Amino acid sequence: MVHEVVIRSADASAWEDVRTVFGTVGDPAGCWCQWFKLPRAAWDAGSRDDKAESMRAQLEDGSTGVIAFLDGEPAGWAAVEPFAAYPALSRSPITRRQTEDPVDPWAVTCFVVRPEFRRRGLAGELLAGAVEHARDRGATVVEGYPVDTEARPTLSAAERYHGTVALFRAAGFEVARRPSASRAIMRRRLSSAE
Repeated sequence: MVHEVVIRSADASAWEDVRTVFGTVGDPAGCWCQWFKLPRAAWDAGSRDDKAESMRAQLEDGSTGVIAFLDGEPAGWAAVEPFAAYPALSRSPITRRQTEDPVDPWAVTCFVVRPEFRRRGLAGELLAGAVEHARDRGATVVEGYPVDTEARPTLSAAERYHGTVALFRAAGFEVARRPSASRAIMRRRLSSAE
C-alpha cells in the first residue's frame, strides 16, 4: 500500500495538528521542543501546559518547524530555526559554537513521530522538509546534532529525538565534528542550484 506523506511548515493554523503529534504523555508532551529555547530556570519552573503555551505562541509568531501528515493524519514534527533562536544550544558543550563554525546556521533540533506512525520513513521526510523550510527562509547552512546508533545501538526512541547520524548522512549532511563518541555535529551547505 502506498501512503501519501505531506510535509508543511507549521504556523498558528497547525496548532491542533501539532498538539496531536505531541500528545499528552511521554517526553514530547513534557518538552514541546522548548528544552533548547527556554532559559534553564524557566524550563525547570514551567509545567507541561506552560511549555505547550510557549510552543503555541511561537507558532503564532511564525513557523518554528515542519509537520508531517501521513494519509491526512498529523504524524510527525521536526523543529528547525536559526541557531540563535535556541539559546541553550550556545550553552551546551555539545553544540557550543567553535571558531570555525558558521555563526548562525539553521538548526534541526528535534524530531517527534507519533508511535503508531514510526518505522515508515517519516524522520527522513521530516528532515527533507526541514531543509526546504530553512532554504525557503534564506538559510545557506543547516545543522543537526544527531546521536550515533553505531556507537550506542541501545538508544531508546526517546533518546533519538535529535535524529541519527545515518538519517542526516542519507539527507546529504556531513560530519563537521564529533563532540563525543555518540554525538555528531552534522552540516549541510545549501546552494541556490539545489
